[in-house]
Amino acid sequence: MPAELLKIHPLNPELRKINHVVEVVSRGGIIIYPTDTIYGIGCDLMNRRAVERLCKIMDVKPHKMNLSFICHDLSHISEYVKRIDTPEFKILKKALPGPFTFIFESSTQVPKILDVNKKTVGIRIPDHAIPREIVRLMGHPLITSSIKDDDIIKEYTTDPEEIYHDFKHLVEVVVDGGPGGNVPSTVVDFTLGEPVITRQGLGDFSPFL
Repeated sequence: MPAELLKIHPLNPELRKINHVVEVVSRGGIIIYPTDTIYGIGCDLMNRRAVERLCKIMDVKPHKMNLSFICHDLSHISEYVKRIDTPEFKILKKALPGPFTFIFESSTQVPKILDVNKKTVGIRIPDHAIPREIVRLMGHPLITSSIKDDDIIKEYTTDPEEIYHDFKHLVEVVVDGGPGGNVPSTVVDFTLGEPVITRQGLGDFSPFL
């Protein structure tokens, strides 16, 4: 059965539609949704079977996955991160929500949840109402990856209908929140003592250094 293409307002998401997406995810469904950077693909962090399916779709081995957690706010983070020092927390508070992925040492909870010995975890709080509302109503994060395109020039697919065409037999719902961006998040690694930018994307981290 093909996926559902569901239009949701990007600034004022309709609660009925968000609830529907949450129900799909809670049943182990995989969804595609907009963020403040590019479209993402994700599932319920707590559903191992769904995470395995997500890895298969993205063609990565579970123990090699570099997937991020989409969180609603900073209160979500402490469960999944080993430690956040005060200076790091101040940076996060200023930079989020925003187009950044922050890499931290994972807490002991992460390997238990994923059944994979992951030493680091990527944290995202996108400045976009749709994924944050989904996560808020779920009560815990989505595990997520970026939607990439085979086109070397374009790299990231921006058209939700094009994404739907490519993924309609692989996922349950494609959320159409309008055209996506084609520049990914800036990745900042906090595991090395000082913050290190490992991928320059949409977010300008210089004001926080």
